[in-house]
Amino acid sequence: MNPFIELFDKKRMPLIMSLPVNDASLAKAAFKAGADAVKVHINLYHNAGGETLGGYEENREVFARIFRESEGPVGIVPGASCEAIMKDAEKVKTAPFDFISFYTAHLPAAFLPTRQCLMAAAASGFTADEVRCYEALGAGVLEASVIPHEGYGRPLSFADLVTYRQLCQATNLPVVVPTQRKIEPSDVEYLARAGVNGLMIGAIVTGKTEKTIVDAIKRFRRAIDAL
Repeated sequence: MNPFIELFDKKRMPLIMSLPVNDASLAKAAFKAGADAVKVHINLYHNAGGETLGGYEENREVFARIFRESEGPVGIVPGASCEAIMKDAEKVKTAPFDFISFYTAHLPAAFLPTRQCLMAAAASGFTADEVRCYEALGAGVLEASVIPHEGYGRPLSFADLVTYRQLCQATNLPVVVPTQRKIEPSDVEYLARAGVNGLMIGAIVTGKTEKTIVDAIKRFRRAIDAL
């Protein structure tokens, strides 16, 4: 079985660290602090991290070190458009990534099939009928990226929990919530009540330095382990 999918069988709520930059030291520190998986990015402007991240060749050496030192699954966002993803499609598909994270409008059909687990992101305005199709088309995990950009960094609300619950009820896939809202460790209990299966934390709640990232991972790790 794919190591990323296995996390959802082994862990109460897998903790994924979405790195703000492609940095092997940060990835190593994230695993040491308690992250179950890490995610990197190429061919896009990272909104939360405020960084422009180049193509595969530009990051090849960093990725090679991350793969060597990883203590869990490693995933990638391969781009922010069909055209961007196709530039490095074969390199990404043949690299030892365990999962591919993407918005559905950004992944070209020509990218399929792939041995990696596909984590398909439902965006704001999703419909239940839409997300029910993800599994049949090859997705293994559903990412609940449903907060509009203008809502990034605001506190988690009851309405958000209702939205996540609706999404969980619309699919049989594991549902991962990314920290588009400024989710706190104390919110983990309520995400679990909503049926959320995994949490992916990033710059909005971790900051961008090794110290702040490690501190945040440890706090969320404790909250998850207390469930």
